[in-house]
Amino acid sequence: MRVLLPFLALYRRHWLLLNLGILLTIVAVLASISLLTLSGWFLAGTALAGTAGLYTFNYMLPAAGVRGSAIIRTASRYAERLVNHDATFRVLAHLRVFTFQKLFPLSPGAIAHYRQGDILNRLVADVESLDHLYLRVLSPIFAALVITILLTLALSTLDLLLALTLGTIMLCLLITLPFFFYQAGKSIGHYLTIFRSQYRAYLINIIQAQAELTVFGALPRFRQVLTNLESSWLKRQQQQSNLTALSQSIMILISGLTATLLMWLAATGVGEQHKPGALIALFVFCTLAAFEVLGPVAVAFQYLGQVVTSANRLMELINQQPAVTFPTSGITMSNKVEIKLQNVHFSYPQQPQPTLQNISLTLNAGEHVALLGKTGCGKSTLLQLLTRAWDVSSGQILINGQPINHYNEKTLRKLMAVVPQRTHIFSDTLRNNLLIAKDDASDTLLTKVLKQVGLDSLIKNQGLDSWIGEGGRQLSGGEQRRLGIARALLYDAPVILLDEPTEGLDAKTEKQILIQLQQHCSDKTLLVITHRLQGLEKMNQIYVMDDGKIIEHATHEELLQLQGRYFQYYQARIVLT
Repeated sequence: MRVLLPFLALYRRHWLLLNLGILLTIVAVLASISLLTLSGWFLAGTALAGTAGLYTFNYMLPAAGVRGSAIIRTASRYAERLVNHDATFRVLAHLRVFTFQKLFPLSPGAIAHYRQGDILNRLVADVESLDHLYLRVLSPIFAALVITILLTLALSTLDLLLALTLGTIMLCLLITLPFFFYQAGKSIGHYLTIFRSQYRAYLINIIQAQAELTVFGALPRFRQVLTNLESSWLKRQQQQSNLTALSQSIMILISGLTATLLMWLAATGVGEQHKPGALIALFVFCTLAAFEVLGPVAVAFQYLGQVVTSANRLMELINQQPAVTFPTSGITMSNKVEIKLQNVHFSYPQQPQPTLQNISLTLNAGEHVALLGKTGCGKSTLLQLLTRAWDVSSGQILINGQPINHYNEKTLRKLMAVVPQRTHIFSDTLRNNLLIAKDDASDTLLTKVLKQVGLDSLIKNQGLDSWIGEGGRQLSGGEQRRLGIARALLYDAPVILLDEPTEGLDAKTEKQILIQLQQHCSDKTLLVITHRLQGLEKMNQIYVMDDGKIIEHATHEELLQLQGRYFQYYQARIVLT
């Protein structure tokens, strides 16, 4: 239960709406109880009064009460639903912001071992499950407690014994039922949350890999696993439905027994009346109506296990320590940037084998540098260190003579435009996919940049409003990469970092892209990570990497004269793999 405390603390921000919702719930339920109670008393009283005129009965009092209760019930129920749902949506929005704020510093290092589908499920379904905490747990139990007390006090003015009997039974149920049904539903709620998460994560994997699964004939096998997960999930849902039915059955049984007990106690009269009268009907109908308050309480605690499991899953995610922390204030940004790596070593967590060893590299302001090496030699890891996705294990990275960890995140991001190996494409228009790099860019500028990277064909039909499928499914691999380069051209940063920018491009397009990059970066610091030899002769410096180490570096001509590894690559004219 303690895992709920951090989330309960977030509710304080919306305490006014939440308390108003509970108050309106109490008013609506009291009006419902009053409506049924007064109606029963009114009908019984008029029936007895009409039977040989046994006694006189004031018709006006209950009739007015019934009419007033009906009006209050309708108005308060509408207002209660409006306020409670508005408060719940506000709390959920706050929870999502809170979760995202905790999650962003963890990416990518601290959450690398989570599947994307699982993270998405935690951010969406688990956060949404927490709305049960207010709507189905806190609000009903507070309302039931207040109503039980008020009802006992009101009925005690008519008959103390009957009022205390009803109040005691309701209070005992209010204490015992939540505990009983929480224990009964705890395991069901836990596995319901787990199976839901597994099902959705596995479904996302199948959708993303559907083409590959179909080609290799593995789709039926994966579908069978998904079907098994769905069966397990539905089984738990059925168990929860059965438990809900059981709780309602128990409440109906106890309410009937309580009503019978009150009729037996009232057989000798109610209050000062020594004969059974219409007030017996008042107590009976009041009992039946009052037990409707306890029904949601019994059901609510079945969901508490699901809420606790969702809270545990969220806290497991957001309680992790970030692999990298940024200072709140940092160094002022400069338009001229020099980057130095001095004796840098790096190993990924849980991997004893070092990925980078004794890396020393210098990017002078305005210099164009290439980092050449085979796939898997650590080039991309070096790029992640420069962007502080990870921190170095030893050594240091200096920007304008200052350690990189002295720069706050905002300043560091403004210093560098990055094109990673995998360019993320949003399921949105071409325009919006470009505007993430420069949100105030005009359509003219966007069109110009697209032409520079050879993507002007994408705007022939619908222009910049052309829709790009999720993950860029409507684009080829080369087009996705060029869209990433277009973003880098739009982003006015003094340092450009490119990871395999021309991978998947034909020789002609590759040459055009490299020319555009060199022209755009004429006054910028450029680092190109590649395993291709095209255009390297125009670089100011070339660093050759192998097995996590820099084995040689110099200009293109100097490396050829050295006749080392670069000379071998150049002579063979091969694409490194």
